Order: sequence, then structure tokens, then C-alpha cells
Amino acid sequence: MNGWLAIAGLGPGDDAMVTPEVSDALAEATDVIGYIPYVARVAPRDGLTLHPSDNRVELDRARHALELARAGHRVVVVSSGDPGVFAMAAAIFEAVEHGDPAWALLDIRVLPGITAMLAAAARAGAPLGHDFCAINLSDNLKPQAIIDRRVRLAAEADFAIAFYNPRSRARPDGLATALAILRDTCADRRPILFARAVSTAQEHLHVVALPDARAELADMRTVVIVGSSRTRMVPGTRFLYTPRSAA
Repeated sequence: MNGWLAIAGLGPGDDAMVTPEVSDALAEATDVIGYIPYVARVAPRDGLTLHPSDNRVELDRARHALELARAGHRVVVVSSGDPGVFAMAAAIFEAVEHGDPAWALLDIRVLPGITAMLAAAARAGAPLGHDFCAINLSDNLKPQAIIDRRVRLAAEADFAIAFYNPRSRARPDGLATALAILRDTCADRRPILFARAVSTAQEHLHVVALPDARAELADMRTVVIVGSSRTRMVPGTRFLYTPRSAA
């Protein structure tokens, strides 16, 4: 049996946001590998083995998937959102680069998904309608000084910014630090969208001006979208957007 490895994005939460391409791969898979809550989103069936694992073991998870594919299994590694955005695709290719040379010869595909950033932006309107960037506020794999510099430079460049992993019990201060940098850099009342659990029953969207933004409005299920200086609400509506042009 010829094995293959698909690295798939399950979208932000709603099954309707899983792409047909990902659904087809899951239907053919013999093995599904991923972080515990993501694997839990895949329905068990005969002929399918689920391999949930804890957080922060991405390279171990990647090597396990590559070994199974080399042994002839049809493997899907699942991430939430898109697998190439702060997720498992980079870990797989890191393992391929530094691992068994035979892994580079495997049939490996990356199947895109709808990110939390894009789902949140769509719910709110079009806050990412002009130039934007995404910054992961987790300091697990990079120093806090790099995060701080990137936030400052993105604000100076007047990007809209999507913050991933804004706040957790282990890292309660990351978003507060980022907001302080924004206030020091941006002397305006640009809107900030706090979008929690988008596309699930727990979905909640909240927009505040930068001076009123507080870290306590976010948790690990929240994506935070900071507008640029030109981002605004459409008067009389709930819609937030960034104009397509810049002065």
C-alpha cells in the first residue's frame, strides 16, 4: 500500500468551514494525528486510528506521522484553522529537512483551511481589507524581545494586525505588553476586534477603541484584530472595515 501524508486545516470550529478537500482526505485516512482537541473534532469510524497528543510536542507528532506514512499508512495531521499558519505544516517540513532522507520522498500535501483570523474578519466585515500582518504573541518558540519589536514595527508601518495566542494562564501578560506598545506608537482611537470562538456556539465579538482595550477581554480562544489608522465602523451598522486605498 502506498502511504501518503496530508497536513490539513479544520477551520475555526464549524464543520461547515471544513473544505471538501480536507473532508475527502479524512474519509480516505487510516490515521489522524494532532493535538487532543483537534483530533476530537474527527468522527471515529472503522479503519481509522486516532492519535491525539498533548501540546508542545509538534516535532514528535511530525516524526510519528512521517513514519506511519513511510510504512504505507494514509495519514492526516490536523490543525485548527490553516495548517500553514502557526500550525503543523512548518513542523512537518522541519522534521523532513532534519530527519530520515526517505521522508523527503513521501507523498506530502498541505490542505489549506480557513484561519481564525479570516473567519473573525469576515464576521466583523472587512478589517483586513488593506495591508495587514499576523503576529503570534506566544513566547514559547521566540524571545519576548522579538515579539515586542515586531509589534512596534507593524504599528509604525500602520498595518492592521491579527494577534494569535494573545493570552493564557501561563502567559497572562503578553497581550497587555502588546497593547502598551500600540498605545505608545499609535496616538489614535483605532478599533480593536476581540473575536472569541468564531463559528462555534460560544462565539462572541467585541470592538473597542485602542485606549479602552484591555488584555482581560481575550483568552486563548480569541483572535485579536487591531485596525490600522484608517480602519473604521460603517455608521449605523456593526461592520468594521479598512478602506482599500491609503493616502
